[in-house]
Amino acid sequence: MDVLEQTRDYEVARKEYRLDIPEDFNFAYDVIDVRARERDGTAIIAVSRDGSDIRNITYSDFSEQSSRFANALSSLGITKGDFGCVIIGRIPAWYTVLFGCMKIGAISMPGTNLLTAKDIAYRVQASGARFIVVTPEHCVKFDEVRDQCPKVEHCIVVGGTHPGWLSFEDLLAEASPDLDRASLPAIRSTDMMMAYFTSGTTSMPKLVPRDFGYALAHAATALFWMDLREGDVHWTLTDTGWAKAAWGLLFPPLLVGAHVVLYDGEGAFDPIFHLKMIEKLKVSTFCAPPTVYRLFAQQDLDGYDFSSLRRSMGAGEPLNPEVIRYWQKHTGNVIADGYGQTETINIVGNFPGMEIRFGSMGKTVPGFNVDIVDDDGNRMPDDEVGHIAVNTEGSWPPGLFKGYLTEAELDTAAFRNGWYYTGDTARRDADGYLWFEGRADDLISSGAYRISPFEVESALLEHPEVVESAVIGVPDEMRGQLVKGYIILKNPALASEALAKEIQEFCKNLTAPYKYPRKIEFVTELPKTISGKIRRVELRESN
Repeated sequence: MDVLEQTRDYEVARKEYRLDIPEDFNFAYDVIDVRARERDGTAIIAVSRDGSDIRNITYSDFSEQSSRFANALSSLGITKGDFGCVIIGRIPAWYTVLFGCMKIGAISMPGTNLLTAKDIAYRVQASGARFIVVTPEHCVKFDEVRDQCPKVEHCIVVGGTHPGWLSFEDLLAEASPDLDRASLPAIRSTDMMMAYFTSGTTSMPKLVPRDFGYALAHAATALFWMDLREGDVHWTLTDTGWAKAAWGLLFPPLLVGAHVVLYDGEGAFDPIFHLKMIEKLKVSTFCAPPTVYRLFAQQDLDGYDFSSLRRSMGAGEPLNPEVIRYWQKHTGNVIADGYGQTETINIVGNFPGMEIRFGSMGKTVPGFNVDIVDDDGNRMPDDEVGHIAVNTEGSWPPGLFKGYLTEAELDTAAFRNGWYYTGDTARRDADGYLWFEGRADDLISSGAYRISPFEVESALLEHPEVVESAVIGVPDEMRGQLVKGYIILKNPALASEALAKEIQEFCKNLTAPYKYPRKIEFVTELPKTISGKIRRVELRESN
């Protein structure tokens, strides 16, 4: 299937978009290898840490290297259905490993570089992984817990050596580049391809299986939210261990033949370096967390050439209207919000040609029926808060998972009443735009009101002294709960009762008066999951 043949007109696509996933679809063979044979070109633009070394890596490079790695895994006895833990940063080997696993049907589990030894042990034990592929800094971590992971038979290190570990580079050099797909066990599009662990804001991380069809389902992400074109230079800022990498570094851009920027950066974020690289690489489509856009907005953007930049996207957090306006003024791009989960592809977004309403996630992605429903699956009236849910009646939406993987079976508790309940809440306006409210278990009940912490946090972030905020409900005898805000200031030395009152009054003027935080605590950091999401549950437990 050539995804470029699909219509991009949103209203037409809502009626006509269909995705037929072939029974034997395998991204590594049917996209990477096919492009290598038929229209080879740049797949990845690899940028070194200091930006001095920029290399174009082609589809044929990945085709050959992934076949070598597939043969190397096979020689180690790894076969279809075996799990492998993969912790590799933003370097080309990440792709080689993932594609090689796909070719033999081994299930890769990408993990972030932030994982601790305990985190790695949990993931290996939960999956029963037979092999692990990491960069050198993680070898010692795994050695600490290796005796707790008896099922791991092979440890492979990328970009270095470590006692007792196999060298990734040596394995590739010794393996054949020839791979006969027909000689391997048949792989169906419904077979598990990858698995991600959710961040676990209220419990231990859950294992989310993603089948081979998931890769092709991201055609909708590419076409409608990201608006990717063949030849685009696309840059998504994300860690390779998060599902966002599947969106921005992997499936959507490579499906359409865009060139993916892969920057091997670490440490403190350098906004000036990133702005210079957007200009130097002539980036045409760009996706970043709202925190990055806030840092960009603190820079003087007049000296940069953004003429190549056609589309900018953000997701995951509230974004100040002032930041959106500043970015638009200097780039001509209105930052388009989008929504999805590890369990889905992009399912809500602001699409090209659509009016963007600041603060809204946008509308439902073609191919999905996303709506706001109550606990019983009934559609909520406009402007009332309810569950964000995906309709599962009839044909199964492409790219939607079917349950969390446990040792015995799939956990399908999130599916009920003909819907998949995302665990998030939102409201729908009269024109079908969705407005994010927060996690379902984070909503605050104060008096007769249900208050979204997300909305209050968004208002707090508008204050010029506020860098970051988190809002929870705390027990109150009269109201049931009071709204409490935890605030990180640009200048912590300014923390005072007077500033707290100023922020409260500021918030009252931006939201309904009953929503303002009646309690404010200034902090220097907030508890977060490994993927950067605020752990409001931890804040609640401290009260």
